[in-house]
Amino acid sequence: MPRRIAFLLLALAITAGLVALAVAVLAPGGWTVWEVLILLCYLGTIPWSALSAANALVGLTILLGARDPPAAVLPALSRARQGPPRGRTAIAICVRNENMEAVLPSLGRLMDGLPPDRFVLWVLSDTPAGPAAEVEDAAMRAFAASRPNARYRRRAVNEGFKAGNVMDFLDHHAEGLDYFLCLDADSEMTPEAVLRMVACLEADDRLAIVQQLIHGRPATAAFPRLFQFGMRQGMRSWATGQAWWQGDEGPYWGHNAIIRIAPFRELCRLDPLPDGSRILSHDQVEATRLHAAGWKVRVLPDDTGSAEGNPPTFGDFVTRDLRWAGGNMQYLALLRLPGMTPMARWQLVQAILLFLGAPLWCAILVLAAVNALTGGGEATPTGALVALFAATWACHYAPKLVGYAEVLLKPALADRYGGRAAFARGAAAEIAFTTLMEPARLMAQTLFLLALPFGVKVGWAAQNRADRGVAWRDAARQFWPPTVAGIALTLAFAGASPLALLLAMPVLASLLLAIPFAVVTADPEFSARLRAAGLCALPEEIRAPIG
Repeated sequence: MPRRIAFLLLALAITAGLVALAVAVLAPGGWTVWEVLILLCYLGTIPWSALSAANALVGLTILLGARDPPAAVLPALSRARQGPPRGRTAIAICVRNENMEAVLPSLGRLMDGLPPDRFVLWVLSDTPAGPAAEVEDAAMRAFAASRPNARYRRRAVNEGFKAGNVMDFLDHHAEGLDYFLCLDADSEMTPEAVLRMVACLEADDRLAIVQQLIHGRPATAAFPRLFQFGMRQGMRSWATGQAWWQGDEGPYWGHNAIIRIAPFRELCRLDPLPDGSRILSHDQVEATRLHAAGWKVRVLPDDTGSAEGNPPTFGDFVTRDLRWAGGNMQYLALLRLPGMTPMARWQLVQAILLFLGAPLWCAILVLAAVNALTGGGEATPTGALVALFAATWACHYAPKLVGYAEVLLKPALADRYGGRAAFARGAAAEIAFTTLMEPARLMAQTLFLLALPFGVKVGWAAQNRADRGVAWRDAARQFWPPTVAGIALTLAFAGASPLALLLAMPVLASLLLAIPFAVVTADPEFSARLRAAGLCALPEEIRAPIG
């Protein structure tokens, strides 16, 4: 509780600073109705900005000051014993219409490094009957021929999606097993990482889940390479700071996590929502069930030996993003359910806030254009406005920024990227990349969330995981709405004043360039040039498959 109070006070201080800046920008010259609406929308975005900044500051303090940062926020890590595990663990990987030639090699490397009497592999398939299922079955037969501890099960009906797949396995195939490591089709882990997670679970009998941090698998395409460069640094500081104050009531992200079977099977059986639909973003709901029953869910904020694939194109990324948005919005129906701890409710609120800010930011942009056109912004102090932009941007992206600071302050970390200069170039390239990506992404989220109440369906379709180029036609089909919005808003700001257009240009550029951005960042030639220039270099430990 003292940690949570301290964190709350830090977040409130950041909130107060942002609110004061916003009022200083909007109040001069009197309040127009548009400025009141802008302030109300901005207040709705502040919780996420304050949360990001506070997590980042706490995380950076631990990363720079603790001798062993992961052990500082996961006590079981320092108590974990060496030697073979006492219990038996299933490596459970969920697949549906996946390319098994891409899935099985990393599983083979993992299983070959684990003691066969303590670990068994279960490939849990939801692939519908047909040619794809036959190919999958043949691949598994060949794989299991030399690995007697490999198992394969395919369900005829994928009731409950992934959560139902996992629970079906626990109900019918987990006899004699104590734990299971949940993996997605694009997950990859080393034997050392898995053994460390099992040791943490065995060091604390009340620990139900250990969720390890995850970095991106090696990529060649520009989009995933740039994205994972920033994600890795941001997630380290965010997860470390969050684990410090959330403690035993941490999050579960659905994969690359070790789970104690008995409490999970008893408590995490998910009923349909009141409208009969299934919970899509099931992982955090499962964590809240364990919290309520007094079980611990902890994060291991170290991504060593733990990886996942990132979407290879901007279009694939947005498609996955919208699927997550639809799943997280289902939490609105769960917030008032009885039996959840206050932290569990906050976990659901936090997941909602991750996407709820998008329509608020887009509303601010539209309202600012209307306010400028109607002359309402004539008294706005430009210096204060620029300061508000800078402070908001710094808070929103604080996890990445402090992650970059950590690497630059630690020569040993920077050397893994080729030195401070190479890392700084990569950070600059990633910031430019995010500046061009984020507004278009927020516009796509906004349009999706506005359509969601009118029957837009969200499902768990198979994902594209292979590097590929993007045709201009396909990019235009997906990103014409942000482009049209960008043209309309550019005309509005230009009609107001050259200064208004200049200040809005970083956001407008993302909307106007969404289509070429999707094409260029997937282009093999551009990707090769990016790598040749040494921009966003991968650290030496993940330049090759981690197995």
